[in-house]
Amino acid sequence: MDTARKSSTGQPFRALLTGARRARQARRCSREACRHDQTPPPPPRPSRPVCQLTARCPEDLLAFVPVALGFVPQQSVALLTFGPGPAFHARVDLPSGPGEIELVTEALVDPCVRHDVDRVVIVLYADGPAAVRELADALAAGFVREGIVVLEMMCADGSRWFPMLPGQPPGQSLGQLVGVPYDVTAHPFAAEAVVAGLVTHASRDDLAATLAPDPAAVAAVASVVDAAEPAPAAWVRALTRRHTRDGTVPGAPELARLLVSVCDPVVREAAWCPIGRGDSRGHVALWTAVLRAAPDDLVSGPAAVLAFAAWLSGHGALAWCAVDRALDADPGCGLAETVAGLLAAAVSPAQWQSPGWPPPEHDEAHASGGAA
Repeated sequence: MDTARKSSTGQPFRALLTGARRARQARRCSREACRHDQTPPPPPRPSRPVCQLTARCPEDLLAFVPVALGFVPQQSVALLTFGPGPAFHARVDLPSGPGEIELVTEALVDPCVRHDVDRVVIVLYADGPAAVRELADALAAGFVREGIVVLEMMCADGSRWFPMLPGQPPGQSLGQLVGVPYDVTAHPFAAEAVVAGLVTHASRDDLAATLAPDPAAVAAVASVVDAAEPAPAAWVRALTRRHTRDGTVPGAPELARLLVSVCDPVVREAAWCPIGRGDSRGHVALWTAVLRAAPDDLVSGPAAVLAFAAWLSGHGALAWCAVDRALDADPGCGLAETVAGLLAAAVSPAQWQSPGWPPPEHDEAHASGGAA
């Protein structure tokens, strides 16, 4: 893929990739970024299901974070952001040592500055406040330096939460010492999320497991893949359009041909370039099935397309899981690195307008061997 390609709005596609050079750094942090329920503006048809929730107390915030991310964080920093720019939510692994505190702080502060965030809430998921005191102080200082107000900062250990903001009122001193009990399993937010069709996994590992190989599907594809011939881009586009429209999955022979075909980065563009926000959920479902049926040597292509579709649907955590699978299979996968850059910079899916298929530059890219 030519990263300088122009979208249908005439804006250089490169403009969507602010922060892409830090994709490797962001991947090390396992950062998940997903759009707030109210931003970006809803597409003609919903992408990810919408569930409007209003938090009024710390327990509400603790119940909201898993719904926003799609899983219950562990050993993590979760960030909630608020106006006037596009809001987003993010998760970063806790630093493995003091040397990574600055890296984690920058990974959270920089996108907030870029998107004109003026208020944040921070939840540190750790074994106790002592384990994250130095990190909490660094985060508070980092946001204050940029003029961003930290509305609340707390440490949650799974059963108690502890206020972590410097200079907490005296009335919170007991909470700082022994913590405040909490249990969000029966919180109304969890029930509202289920009604809205949002799935909250018990951990990030559980979310990643939804992309694990399906042994039966992999065996079926492996039995016919040697006979599969690479298909032209038009065939890939027609196949994916039909199955996303109908909510179906190709049989093993078509899966094998699709997997072989998207090894070609230019043909792969026929799979991801036409995706719009309105049909992104259908593509997430399709490419999840394709990825789970892929033999090991054919994983990177479908994983990268899935990563793009998941980002476009507003499911940043799933997009990161797909990026991980793509780059584990092929560290040089251009599309996966592109999506990692979009996620690292908290770029809004609302900025994407599909160029359709074929895009104007397709013939030129094909002639020059462009990579996607």
